[in-house]
Amino acid sequence: MAHELTHFDDAGNARMVNVGLKDESERIAVAEGRITMTPAAYAMVRAGTMKKGDVLGVARIAGIMAAKKVDILIPLCHPLAITGADISFSFDDDGNAVGIEATVGIIGRTGVEMEALTAVSVAALTIYDMCKAVDKGMEISDIRLKRKSGGKSGDYSRQRR
Repeated sequence: MAHELTHFDDAGNARMVNVGLKDESERIAVAEGRITMTPAAYAMVRAGTMKKGDVLGVARIAGIMAAKKVDILIPLCHPLAITGADISFSFDDDGNAVGIEATVGIIGRTGVEMEALTAVSVAALTIYDMCKAVDKGMEISDIRLKRKSGGKSGDYSRQRR
């Protein structure tokens, strides 16, 4: 089965895909990413002692807010009434990195992959913003869709490479 780009009409013009005739279904997307920093910055984030405050708490709220506003940030994305968004963090002590995972859900006619990916991205950017006084060389990386379920295309689970 050949995949076609749905955001273009037959003349090559950008368009918003009409999802009005699709059936509603439960859809969930999980995205992940990471931010690597110096040992000093990492220790402060982990201990909650960064001068700007609760870095991960603020990043969690920023990620959730971003998931709700994807239609404003990314052209051709539909405004969605998401049913839930969760951001979690993990610590990689050996790599001085914070892992970020976003899970976003909806009962709707289109998926929430962009919402989950945007949530991870904005959470990482928020961590960077709150820690840049200590480490301007932080690196945001590995932002990707981990898995998704629901919809016409079915389930997807990222395979390790």
